[in-house]
Amino acid sequence: MHPIRKKRLTIVLFLVAGIAIAVGLTTFALRQNINLFYDPTEIAAGNAPVDVRIRAGGMVEEGSVARDTDSLKVNFRVTDYAASVPVQYEGILPDLFAEGQGVVAMGRLNEHGVFVADQVLAKHDENYMPPEVAEALERSSKGQYKSADVEKAAETTAY
Repeated sequence: MHPIRKKRLTIVLFLVAGIAIAVGLTTFALRQNINLFYDPTEIAAGNAPVDVRIRAGGMVEEGSVARDTDSLKVNFRVTDYAASVPVQYEGILPDLFAEGQGVVAMGRLNEHGVFVADQVLAKHDENYMPPEVAEALERSSKGQYKSADVEKAAETTAY
C-alpha cells in the first residue's frame, strides 16, 4: 500500500472512531436527562419504572395533604379520578399548591409504590392545566375535562 493512501486511511479511521464516540456519548447524556410523564393510573398499574426520575401529575386529592409539624415534609395523594398515588415531598411547596388543584411532581417511585418528589409544580392560574395532566384526566373514567380544555392546555406552554 502506498504511504499516502495508508496515511489517508489512518486519518479516515480516526475520524470515524471519533464521530462514533461523540455520537455514543451524546446519546448516553440525553438518555440520562429524559423525564417521562406517568399518570396515577399508570403508576398504580405498575407501568412506571422504580428508582428512575420521572414526572407524575394529576389533581391533589381532597383531604390527603398531611404536613409534618417539625419539618418541611408533606405527604399527599395525586389522583386522576381513576387511581391515586401517595407522594412524599420535603421542601417549600408552591404558593398555588392546594387540594383539588393540578400538580406535576418530579422525582422517583420507590419500591413501596410511594412517589418521592424532589420538585412540585402547581398550575399558575385558574385557566391553565398542564397538557399531560389534562390528557390523563380526560382518559380516566371520571374525566371531567372536555377536549376543548385539553386543546387550551396544549396551547399554554409555561408553568
